[in-house]
Order: sequence, then structure tokens, then C-alpha cells
Amino acid sequence: MIAAPVVKICCISSADEARTAIAAGAYALGLVSAMPSGPGVISEGLIAEITAGLRSTVQTFLLTSQLTAAGITRQHRRCRTTTLQLVDQVPFSELEQLRLTLPDIWLVQVVHVQGEASVDEAVAVAPYVDAILLDSGNTKLGLKQLGGTGRTHDWSLSRRIRDAVAALGRPTYLAGGITSANVAAAVAAVQPFGLDLCNSVRTGGRLDADKLAAFFKALNPPA
Repeated sequence: MIAAPVVKICCISSADEARTAIAAGAYALGLVSAMPSGPGVISEGLIAEITAGLRSTVQTFLLTSQLTAAGITRQHRRCRTTTLQLVDQVPFSELEQLRLTLPDIWLVQVVHVQGEASVDEAVAVAPYVDAILLDSGNTKLGLKQLGGTGRTHDWSLSRRIRDAVAALGRPTYLAGGITSANVAAAVAAVQPFGLDLCNSVRTGGRLDADKLAAFFKALNPPA
């Protein structure tokens, strides 16, 4: 039997939403800083306020579109999350510097699954980070899409990436259009360590406790 993956609820916008997500069973919370596009952006001051009020058992991810170790480090020191989610392609030299500067902070690199090249991209970056997160954005557009699209991607490619980075000792999170209706198929196809949700558990942009409950029920159906 496939073990149920952990769940990260992204686009958290308030302390109340954080508490709702944790009560539903969230392992981690995603807090979105300035982005070129996409949902869920909040101020760094609010991110810091939310993280300061959380118990230490929940993981907090700062979603950053910064591309330099110096910029990312400054953001982290203002926001104080446990994890940095790098939504764009950060150069390897900057990742090496980031690791030296913040040795105790988890680094999760997003790879936007668009084709065969995504497999090579994930394998190349895996040694520099702690985990890979597979999403459905597009970094090559004039206005970059770096997450929160609500679109699924090719899960067969995701599974190949998952297997390849697992061989390097790196876990994989799966994002992109995952809902209570397709989560069982997603888990069976990819077998990720974690799932990442934003739009599918919201109504009118607000976190919906009923949708959260339905999702966790679909992920962990009664015996």
C-alpha cells in the first residue's frame, strides 16, 4: 500500500488561514512573497507575523522569486520561515552560496514540468537543494508563471523525475491542479513525498474548511 504523502497548503494569507490548514492536517504552509504573477501574494511583514505565531511542529515555506543568494537571504531574515521554496531557476553558484549562508534552512527548488528537458533540469539541480517541487508554471513567458496556475502537467514525466531524484536522496513534492477528485490518481501515478495545494481548497480566494476536509478524506479514505 502506498503511504499517503504529506500536504502543504500554499497561498496562506492570514493567521486564521494558517490555523485552519493546520487543523485540517497540513504538514506545511506556503507563504507567497512578491511574484510576477499568480495568487496568494502577501507582504513580508504579514509573512513574519504569521510565522511568529505558529508552533514549531509545522513547516513554513517562503515562496521567493529572487535569483541571488543575497536577495533570498535578506528575505529569509525578514520572514523567518523553516524552508525556502525557489520558484524560478536560481543559478547553481547562488545555491551554493545560499547553502553556506543558511545551512539550517531547507531549500526546495521548483521545476516546472514542460517536457523532457525538465527531467534533466531536476537531476542537475537536485544535489544543490533538499527537495524538488514539480509544478505547472512557465518561466519562459514574458510575464513568468511561477506557480498557482491550477493546471495539471504530465504526471508520467513527474514520476520519472521523482524516481531520478529519489536515487539522489531527494524527496519530491507534486503541485499543479491537484484536487479531491484527482488526488488518488496523482498519488498512484507519481508517489511523491508531498502534495502542494492552493486554488483547489479555496472558494472566492479564501481557504475553505469544507474543501480541505474533502481533500484529506479523498487522500486518506476511511478503511
